[in-house]
Amino acid sequence: MAQLTGVKVANTARGPIEYAIRGTGTPVLVLHGSPGGIDAAEAMSRFLPTDRFQAILLSRPGYLGTELGDRLTPDDQADLYAALLDELGIDKVGVLAWSGGGPSAYRFVAVHPDRASALVAIACLSEQWVNPTPDLSSRLFQTTRIGDWLMKKLVAHQPLQVIQGAVSDESSLSGDEFDEHVKYIDSDETKKQFVLDMALTASQAGSRKAGWDNDLVQFAKSADPGWDAISIPTLLVQGSADSDVLPENSAKAHSGIAGSELLTLDRGTHFAFYTHPESDRAQAKAIEYLGRVD
Repeated sequence: MAQLTGVKVANTARGPIEYAIRGTGTPVLVLHGSPGGIDAAEAMSRFLPTDRFQAILLSRPGYLGTELGDRLTPDDQADLYAALLDELGIDKVGVLAWSGGGPSAYRFVAVHPDRASALVAIACLSEQWVNPTPDLSSRLFQTTRIGDWLMKKLVAHQPLQVIQGAVSDESSLSGDEFDEHVKYIDSDETKKQFVLDMALTASQAGSRKAGWDNDLVQFAKSADPGWDAISIPTLLVQGSADSDVLPENSAKAHSGIAGSELLTLDRGTHFAFYTHPESDRAQAKAIEYLGRVD
């Protein structure tokens, strides 16, 4: 992953937040998952044409250059996003969220309905979630500094192993289906690069630890996502073989958000929006939603 340039810290009414702007046109707020950071948001946003969309990338509280502070709950973080838009002089945005970015995305569009024009929620968490007990290998790679170093080495020298690990960790695929999907990703440079870049953002240690630890606390709570208050165009995208954020999350959001559209990618993993054979179609539909300006 290339080093991000133009990263700044805005001192908003709700405290500091790390952000960067990419492209020009319709503004889109990009909310990364858990763990993650502004680097993950950048990878998420690459499918957006830079001559049509202004991607507002950020690190959620506790990740990389955004201190956690008192911005703990999804509501706190939703207010922070609104404060960032105030600081940037932007009235309204499309919202692109993935996975652990879902709870604060739902709250942002529910609590600040005048600030959002459309929502694209990719495999977004909407139910209580407790992190499964990781095995020894996962703990090594995800929670230690030596794990960070090892992951960088694997990405550089053993990319196929990284792809295999990602598909294994994020889906229920097995056997020939697993092997074929790994080969498919490895044969497509864009999809391959996405998986490798995301692997470099998956650490739960160092400058991402505070955000990850807080997310675990928040996701274990039962809370109303506020779906009844969401009236903007909403597209939900979900892989049917996602073992990280189960398909029930998107199904419940679809039933709760009036007029929403649910696009299910058959046998898709948690990365389906970016790596599925029909990801181009899904991304084109997301562009259609995010380009709506009312």
